[in-house]
Amino acid sequence: MTAAAVMAVTGWVGLWMLVTTMLPTAFPRWLFFVFLYLAVTGTVLPFVRFLNARFTRDLSQSPSDGIVLRQSIWVGLFVVACAWLQIPRVLSPLIAGFLALSLVAVEVVLHLREQDQGE
Repeated sequence: MTAAAVMAVTGWVGLWMLVTTMLPTAFPRWLFFVFLYLAVTGTVLPFVRFLNARFTRDLSQSPSDGIVLRQSIWVGLFVVACAWLQIPRVLSPLIAGFLALSLVAVEVVLHLREQDQGE
C-alpha cells in the first residue's frame, strides 16, 4: 500500500505540475502519459486489492500482491490507451469496450494459466 500511495501521489502531483506549467509539445505529452499511468495505477491499486479480497471464495487462496499489481497495471494501461486514442478523436464507446474486453480476456488467460501451473 505504501508503493501505491507513492505512485498515486507522484502521478497526480506530476500531472498537476505538468498541466499547469507546460505547453503541450511532444516531450510534455509523453510525460503526461507517464504521470497518468502512475496516477491511475497507484490510485486503483487499493480498490483492486479490496475487490480481490471481497470476491475471493476462500480467503486462504487470495491472490498474491503481484497479481493485484498486474490487475492495477491493466487498469492504468486501459486509461492511458483511451487518453491516447482521444488525441486524434478516435475513441468511441465501442472501441473502449473492445479494449476493455481484450484486457479482461488477457487477464483471464493469465489467471487460468497460473491455476493450471499450480495444480
